[in-house]
Amino acid sequence: MNNLALMIALPLIAAFLLPVINRVSSLAARWTGPLVVLVTSVIGIMAWTQLGANAVAIELGGFRPPLGITLYADQLAVLFAIAVSVGTLLLWPDDGEDRIRQSTLTLILAASGSGLALSGDLFNIYVLYELVAVVSYGLVASKGTPGSLAATMRYLIVSAFGAALALTGIALVYQATGTLNLAQLSQLAPTHLNNMQGLAAFVLMLVGFGVKAELFPVNTWVPEVYATAPARVSGLLAGVVSKLALLIIVRLLVLVFHQPEALQIMLVLGILGVVTGELAAWRARDFNRMLAFSSIGQLGIMFIAFSIPGQAGIFAGLAVALHHLLVKPAMFLLAERWGGSLAKLAGVAHSSPLGAALFILLALSLIGVPPLPGFWAKLLVMINLMAQESSLYTLGAWIIMGGAALEANYLFRVAGSFYHRADGQTPPAAHRPRDLATAALLGATLAVGMFVIMPLAEQLEGVADQAADRDHYVQTVNPEALP
Repeated sequence: MNNLALMIALPLIAAFLLPVINRVSSLAARWTGPLVVLVTSVIGIMAWTQLGANAVAIELGGFRPPLGITLYADQLAVLFAIAVSVGTLLLWPDDGEDRIRQSTLTLILAASGSGLALSGDLFNIYVLYELVAVVSYGLVASKGTPGSLAATMRYLIVSAFGAALALTGIALVYQATGTLNLAQLSQLAPTHLNNMQGLAAFVLMLVGFGVKAELFPVNTWVPEVYATAPARVSGLLAGVVSKLALLIIVRLLVLVFHQPEALQIMLVLGILGVVTGELAAWRARDFNRMLAFSSIGQLGIMFIAFSIPGQAGIFAGLAVALHHLLVKPAMFLLAERWGGSLAKLAGVAHSSPLGAALFILLALSLIGVPPLPGFWAKLLVMINLMAQESSLYTLGAWIIMGGAALEANYLFRVAGSFYHRADGQTPPAAHRPRDLATAALLGATLAVGMFVIMPLAEQLEGVADQAADRDHYVQTVNPEALP
């Protein structure tokens, strides 16, 4: 299991060596990054098969917590670490003049993202979160156009504001407890953080880390960034990076902040995210912006799901998150050639029948049409919301249904235009084979999920059970902590 540290170390080493390798052989440099990420994906998959119902704490350097750096590997952490490696491999940047720079940044993203998933203390979470942020700025600005540079600047300002809030929240936690190790915080939280200071710390970290998770109201950067960044970068941010930020928040909820008020704040912000995101997507007349606002709405559903107490909320939230991780990157890959005004997409089914069919498949699942996986994920959220004895959770369920209706309206409107030929209008350029192949692979994975939905649900339920077990986390990191 100590090999999991290689998921962080190998991409970092490769990132620093890549410029040197490029001076020796451009061909070797071209393939170094993808091969390293492929190796880390294999390491993660092998670790997943060995874990079972157990979790492992890795003490780097042999130092016990809280003095040393602790990695915590349960099924949830390893699942997201695999998602980071596989996601960066599938969405590897295209060749171009700045290929080495983009490859270097992507390797650092793979390393810091995996570290973020596996980290067991708030200090390293913050450092790695900031590293992910800095790398994402460079990737967003990689087009070098005035629009992408302006969007990057706005993204940087909002992210810096969020980072300051998160750091303030972490400082409040440290002032109250004297430690940042999550296992120790879990033990100290009932007596030290179950108060207004603890709630304030949670809100600050929720909003701070929520910038990457597209949380209302710190998601104003999303439309500009997703409309101007390369499609593969937008897919990484919406599909992978946003889920890492959610993972941090889920860990904090399970281990540290047990107040019902913390869940209610998440629920309210999630509801506002769904309302604002879906309404904006419905009004959008630009394909990339429509997808960006739709992503905000979908992340809002995840916040609503994770606000459900206990294992049920984690189970439902993970189902929606993993579904979004497949669908949204595929849609952004299709947007690489279809970006711009929706009016220009009339008749694209005649020039790109496979792309149109893929979009319809992805849209149907995103809306929640049975028997596609998106239906089962939303159904799981709805059932657990209705099971709560709170009118606010009931409101959340109705908001999700209303959002689905809006989603169906604008997605069906776009899909319908694909099959209406516009006289005298030049159709968009054909998709690049690599983009179309990656989108088709993600769509095929989604389709296969229909036939194995029950085994997938059982596996995911086991992941949620383990992630919700606070005592198991503490016992794994510090066996002497619990009797």
